[in-house]
Order: sequence, then C-alpha cells, then structure tokens
Amino acid sequence: MVLPEIFISRTKDLLGDEWEAFLQSLNSNCLTSIRLNPKKKFLPEDFLPMMQKISWASNAFYLDSRPVFTLDPFFHAGCYYVQEASSMFLEQIIKKHFPLKSKVLDLCAAPGGKSTQLASLLPDDSLLVANEVIRSRAFILSENLIKWGSSNTIVTNSDPVAFGKLNGFFDVIVADVPCSGEGMFR
Repeated sequence: MVLPEIFISRTKDLLGDEWEAFLQSLNSNCLTSIRLNPKKKFLPEDFLPMMQKISWASNAFYLDSRPVFTLDPFFHAGCYYVQEASSMFLEQIIKKHFPLKSKVLDLCAAPGGKSTQLASLLPDDSLLVANEVIRSRAFILSENLIKWGSSNTIVTNSDPVAFGKLNGFFDVIVADVPCSGEGMFR
C-alpha cells in the first residue's frame, strides 16, 4: 500500500514508537464489524459468517469474513449496520453521561452509523436530529435512518451555523469532524 507522504510524516510524529505497529495493522486483513438493530427480529448467525462480540458496544460483532452486504436483504431492511468497531465506542459515552431522555444533535451525521447507534441507545421519548450539510449525503443518511426505523429522528440538511440559533436546546451534540477517510486507505 502506498500512503501519501504528508500522512506518513504527520502520523509518525503522532504515533512515535507505535508507527510500525500501525503500519503493520494497515497491511493486515481488515476486520469487518456490524451492529444489530435491536428493534428488528433477526437471527444473524443464520445468515452471516461466525461472529465475535465487541465488548464496548451492545449488539455489535466482528465477522469472520466480509460478505457481500449489497446482496443481503436483511442489510437493506435495516436489520444491521456495517460500522467500524472503534466508532461504536460512542455508546460508552452516551450510557455514562446521558442515560436519560435527551435532545441530541448529530451535526455531521452521514452516512448514519453514529445516528443509528444513537437512535438505538436513546429512550423512545428522546429526540435525535441527524444533520448532514452535503445534500447528496443527506439523502443517504435519511435512507439509512428510515431503514433503521426510529420514529424519534429528524434528518436535516443545514449548515452547522444554523444550529447556533438553538443555543441551549440540545443536551448532547455529536460532531465527528473532520471525517478524514483514513479508514478508506485499505
């Protein structure tokens, strides 16, 4: 794999002695992880490769191999979401600091991994506003949240500055920025 020089330089500075381990991980087989939708009745062991539980996220598993998700009707029905396991750590923060009814803004939400996870974690009387500033990505976000099936969710397509007018309205604001796309190097 050929990495951009600027990425190598910056990452080496950040990781120091851990750089070689990081590089080795990029060259190893990529683990595939999914999170099951607790609102849908689905027995994944009948359809997906063997699974190993992810300890920091409920209903989350590593798969032994990567199936062709686009051919799986259960994927299209929102029975599970394919998401990097490290992104699922959000659950620990929400459970520890915001266990009660909340108004949550996912500021840069597409394609919907964290939003679907938030929708599963929040009580039914909470509100989740999933925002995406890029219109084409907002359509993907909306499709994923519709498939997930949470009625307490609103999708918006607004510049983040617009939410400044709602000062104090949200209990939690999730902002996964900048989305570097570094996971796409594989």
